[in-house]
Amino acid sequence: MTRSVDPDRDLTFSRIIKAPRTAIWRAWTTPASLEKWWIPAPALCQVAALELRPGGAFVTRMSEDGGPFVPHLDACFLAIEDNSQIVFTNALTGGWRPADQPFMTAIISLKDHADGTDYAAHVMHKSPTDRAMHVEMGFHDGWGTVAAQLARLVEQA
Repeated sequence: MTRSVDPDRDLTFSRIIKAPRTAIWRAWTTPASLEKWWIPAPALCQVAALELRPGGAFVTRMSEDGGPFVPHLDACFLAIEDNSQIVFTNALTGGWRPADQPFMTAIISLKDHADGTDYAAHVMHKSPTDRAMHVEMGFHDGWGTVAAQLARLVEQA
């Protein structure tokens, strides 16, 4: 499915990862692996829920400087296509419950590439203001950092 990018409300990120899609898929869908790369180091990640089905919960917690784990993401999976695509949103929580503070919907796509896998994220926001806030929060650095952490994890396997 081809999606058009709304430059006023969307952000995108892509990277070629020198590993097969199946390795990246496992890193996304196995809690112990996801915890190794999902949040920029040195912060730590804890996966509280990873229900890989439409309507399933996607909940992570983070710890900075070894402190207590605090909420990071409370989202709902919208679509799962094995080894190909993960779509989630924090506009809903698990079980299709409306969220208090909707912010984004993310589409993660994995496609074969001559050097491994074309890894792409298309992140949609409800307004230009939310998009700008995500940029200010460090979207490019943050998503780039976690993609690099993901690449290190799967390229070593």
